[in-house]
Amino acid sequence: MRTMDPMKHREQPKVPCQMETEVDIISNLPGHIIDKVLSLLTLRDAVRTSILSSKWRYKWVNLTSLVFDNQSVLVSSQDPTVIKNKMVKIVDHVLLLHNGVIHKFKLSHRDLQGVCDIDRWILHLSRGVVKEFILEIWKGQRYKLPSSLYLCDKLSHLELFNCLVKPPSAFNGFKILTSLDLQHITMDQDVFEDLIYKCPLLERLTLMNFEGFAHLKIHAPKLTFFDIGGVFEDVNFENTFHLSTVSIGLYVNVGNDHELCLGTTSKLVKFFSSLPSIQRLEVQSFFLKFLAVDMVPRRLPIPCMELNYLSLRINFNDMDECLAALCILRSSPNLLELEMLARPDEQPVPRAALKNLMEEDYQSCFLNQLRFIKIAGIFGVPRELNFINFLLANSPILERMTVKPASQDGGWDMVKELLRFRRASVHAEIIYLDP
Repeated sequence: MRTMDPMKHREQPKVPCQMETEVDIISNLPGHIIDKVLSLLTLRDAVRTSILSSKWRYKWVNLTSLVFDNQSVLVSSQDPTVIKNKMVKIVDHVLLLHNGVIHKFKLSHRDLQGVCDIDRWILHLSRGVVKEFILEIWKGQRYKLPSSLYLCDKLSHLELFNCLVKPPSAFNGFKILTSLDLQHITMDQDVFEDLIYKCPLLERLTLMNFEGFAHLKIHAPKLTFFDIGGVFEDVNFENTFHLSTVSIGLYVNVGNDHELCLGTTSKLVKFFSSLPSIQRLEVQSFFLKFLAVDMVPRRLPIPCMELNYLSLRINFNDMDECLAALCILRSSPNLLELEMLARPDEQPVPRAALKNLMEEDYQSCFLNQLRFIKIAGIFGVPRELNFINFLLANSPILERMTVKPASQDGGWDMVKELLRFRRASVHAEIIYLDP
């Protein structure tokens, strides 16, 4: 009869380590939840999940979003050849193993230059159903987009940086594109107009630092958001009745550019006539001066009934710009928030050389809905203080005015002037911020 050795202990059952337990728990989650978890990781970390277990080896290959940026592609070398070879190797490897649809493709690395390999990747994407395409070439000359990009007819968002845009003659447009972001791009005038026209569902348009065209003809019936900054000669909106948010900056002084000549009609009236639904407007750089070149009416023929936020970059020492600003204010009966930024590149003229705006220019302009005002970059010269005085005296429900001067010189005198001004609103507070 065999007896049990009392000294022999029964072996304890093996307890799985915490790491294995956590991996198993996550592995048993529904597929759509795993896909969501992977989508929240950088592409580099998502690919690295393949080493967790055999179950995870090919989880990442079904990602619908591929983002190759500085977080996903780490390159320690400063050698352009090494950087280029590593980038190409990584992108080729991911696209080779990827299985399934690609809805979003972003290539944006700070050391990326336009290489011919990008043509291959775009050709690969054009054979699928890519919806978002973002290409940012941070170094080198403009990258000429291949004709295969214009075959991506499922695009809803297109973002290009430092590219040459020249579609083939057979290009029919991006019929379901809703968002277009073009920065540091080059294209011909007719190409630009044709591109916008052939995107009938376009809702958001961003243009920054462009070359090759100077007349902005925007025909976009669905457009609601427009952000532009650059050098141009004219802007013309056609059928943009839903446009509600506009930020526009002209990066050239009108007075120093003879090509920007006077017209026969008021630029101010023409600009606002095509924006009946405008709600938020930012006038940056020298664009207010551009609008004030021709005759400035006291009021716009059609008031901006929906405008509730207005930001103006203004030279208070320019009478025409002040009159243009007053015209916009008179024509915006429901304005809630106003921001005025003095252009820092223009030196204030001597106080003795200034003349006050005539009193009638301030008449018939009651800002009955205005609640918040921000004024920055001022020097405390009479024209600036007159405008502040006018705003305080004609804003009966104003809650707060914030003033931030350009420098500390004369700050105390400015504070005393501000406190002396009469306020139409008994609840209005004036906040003075140090520069």
